[in-house]
Amino acid sequence: MSGEFAIEARGLTKRFGKLVAVSHLDLDVPRGQIYGFLGPNGSGKSTTIRMLCGLLMPSDGSARVLDTEVPGDARQLKPRIGYMTQKFSLFGDMTVLENLQFIAEIYSYPRRERAERIEELLERYDLRGQRRQLAGTMSGGQKQRLALACAVLHRPELLLLDEPTSAVDPRSRRDFWSALFRLAEAGTTILVSTHYMDEAERCHRLAILDHGVKVADGTPSELQANTGMHVVEVTSSDPYHAQLVIADIPAVASVTQLGVRLRVLIPESHANPVGLVEEAMRAAHLDTQAKLSTASLEDVFVAVTLQPRSKAA
Repeated sequence: MSGEFAIEARGLTKRFGKLVAVSHLDLDVPRGQIYGFLGPNGSGKSTTIRMLCGLLMPSDGSARVLDTEVPGDARQLKPRIGYMTQKFSLFGDMTVLENLQFIAEIYSYPRRERAERIEELLERYDLRGQRRQLAGTMSGGQKQRLALACAVLHRPELLLLDEPTSAVDPRSRRDFWSALFRLAEAGTTILVSTHYMDEAERCHRLAILDHGVKVADGTPSELQANTGMHVVEVTSSDPYHAQLVIADIPAVASVTQLGVRLRVLIPESHANPVGLVEEAMRAAHLDTQAKLSTASLEDVFVAVTLQPRSKAA
């Protein structure tokens, strides 16, 4: 294990009774980058983050976070990391300013520097107008900005974000990601879990988790170039009927409707995927157009999380 990575995990596993929430996870998160965990609810994202920051004891495996063994030396690690949960976890009956002052006290931020640091954060995260407002009365986007300000107040080297944008509008999400890029450019390593495809595309690298197993890992462009699938885009005046016909083609791994378009995944072992679709459309007397397309991150996600198809179904 080297200093090149902020997080290194080998065989990290967490069991809750018979349930395996995370299974033999290997992970390398480069320093100073935004690394994403993409997966649906229940895929093991939150459990992994909690193990990495020392809140959960792994059942098996090992991890080093900022060159510190976890969970063995988690107490030494905590002042060096920031953690933001999916659910707003600050004090709703305290003002924005009081929350920031409390977090400064928790992290023993130097008293002579606290006021200046808090003012800097109020300005950076557009909270000056809410400084005297009770946190519980704020909008979702304002709460999100306050939570981020609190998470970075002590200038952590590593920021762990557990689905931080799940309860905010698209504009707030966009502004939030702008703030993350500024932090990464300043040297902060960020691990963020999400189930939004557009957010995953913003990450420098990402891992896709499915039922606790890492099924893909790489840059978004690398993953899109290596799906193992042909992507055929089909346009039809009767997309519902076309989807039914395509779904019955044995070689088709997945078909998804997007308006009047269909996205069809066919394994790369098939030499003529467009011809395969066109032949089925002609046999069904459907007027359609089919062409090869480049894979989106959603196509990648579908491809790597596909369950084996039951031909009898």
